[in-house]
Amino acid sequence: MKLEDFDYVLPEELIAQVPLENRAASRLMVLDKETGEVEHHHFPHIVEELEAGDCLILNDTRVLPARLIGEKKETGAHIEVLLIKQTADDEWETLVKPAKRIKVGTVVTFGDGLLTAECTGELEHGGRLFKFNYEGIFIEILEKLGTMPLPPYIHEKLDNQERYQTVYSKELGSAAAPTAGLHFTDEILDAIRAKGVQVAFVTLHVGIGTFRPVSVETIEEHDMHAEFYNLPAETAQIINDTKTNGGRVIAVGTTSTRTLETVAQNNNGQIIAESGWSKIFIYPGFEYKAIDGMVTNFHLPKSSLVMMISALAGRENVLNAYKIAVENKYRFFSFGDAMFIRPQKKGN
Repeated sequence: MKLEDFDYVLPEELIAQVPLENRAASRLMVLDKETGEVEHHHFPHIVEELEAGDCLILNDTRVLPARLIGEKKETGAHIEVLLIKQTADDEWETLVKPAKRIKVGTVVTFGDGLLTAECTGELEHGGRLFKFNYEGIFIEILEKLGTMPLPPYIHEKLDNQERYQTVYSKELGSAAAPTAGLHFTDEILDAIRAKGVQVAFVTLHVGIGTFRPVSVETIEEHDMHAEFYNLPAETAQIINDTKTNGGRVIAVGTTSTRTLETVAQNNNGQIIAESGWSKIFIYPGFEYKAIDGMVTNFHLPKSSLVMMISALAGRENVLNAYKIAVENKYRFFSFGDAMFIRPQKKGN
């Protein structure tokens, strides 16, 4: 399949720059994955779409305030460091701007010396390894000095950093938020549970590679980035019981989907407790083994995420829905509106 097959025209003004004041005030497009029919609602309608006996799977990762602004010790030059992945005790893989200023042995200071970092290795594409030095607890220092690593298409400052976290975020480790979950409030989750829907959690730490564009013309040649996931035993039991009892498994976001389908592909369709690194690439032709439906956002043209939802609802259905979303001025990307890819009702 060709990359151009997943392109669409998006006016720049539809890219949401700030979150809505009320998380649940976003719009909700419902796309029937079988018929391609589209309905327009607001997000609280998601409660009506779920049925007793379903299970809803959420990604409880929490975004690290991983963007640090410091100074080169020798010259005082302004340096931006983005933490990507911890590779050893106090050593991190990072992206640096401007990378050309940072060589092995360079020391960068943050917060008037509260935190310092020495470059221990040079990587590709502006990547650097840094060994951090500090007194106290690293995460607490990061919470004090760091800011949220917002996606490159967001140019406005985020006044409240918690708005780039889900209300159920718990496990620190992501470089980006699982944005489909940003629409949920505690009240909506309570209403979903009250309806007889099981709510369970997985963890997938979103890597910065989620923003890396697909650069090959033939998508089958694309190399996916790896992300760490954990599917606990309690969640595995809930999913298996749901399937046994004829309920539907609804994933919140492409990250939850990626976790569930990785485990299912690894284990011949079975859902078990498992941790590991996922490089799964889902595009049309993929056979879903874990999920029935998905809550998601509106994704970038020609992205692997558009390919993933096209595998669930059909490329033509998805691109038509996106065309309708543009015509109706839906808000796109991380702080934008939501889509529910509706599976068949039980018994149909």
